[in-house]
Amino acid sequence: MFLTLPTLLTWARIVAIPLIVGVFQLDQLQDGTQNLIATVLFIVVALTDWLDGYLARKLNQTSAFGAFLDPVADKLMVCAALLVLLELGRVDTLVALVIVGREITISALREWMAQIGASRSVAVHMVGKLKTTVQMIAIPFLLFDGKLFEIINTHIWGTVLIYLAAVLTIWSMVYYLRKAIPEIRAKTK
Repeated sequence: MFLTLPTLLTWARIVAIPLIVGVFQLDQLQDGTQNLIATVLFIVVALTDWLDGYLARKLNQTSAFGAFLDPVADKLMVCAALLVLLELGRVDTLVALVIVGREITISALREWMAQIGASRSVAVHMVGKLKTTVQMIAIPFLLFDGKLFEIINTHIWGTVLIYLAAVLTIWSMVYYLRKAIPEIRAKTK
């Protein structure tokens, strides 16, 4: 199932990462143009996350590989965008560290829980989905970094939302750790 349509969309998200990063390396483009291109790319790629899951279910093309690759693509995309925003001075180092650190921690936790046969205890929860949604709104706002429709200051809103995402990130990490600790204790005695 490496080349189903849903999996190809997931691969496209991974391939798009260097494009989003690379836009800011092109000196030929003005800052506003770089921001716009990166924002549009990020939004289109983020929408494929929803689309690949929908198509996998609709076309009955779900697979263990797709279930593995999908969250990896999401995490790579978010981490790459945060690094770009960090370099551009649009996101605080601590916020980026909290978000990236949580992604690494929860990925490792899920792997460990799968090894001890307790992966259900760290299955995706609503707080994790909310965290992801807020991140996926904050990041394009911060990439755009200007006035949207001449009334919405995306830098201000993006900053507020990325801080909210950081709070939700900590909350979701604590939630998953609290769910996992009893299982870890029971399985590692």
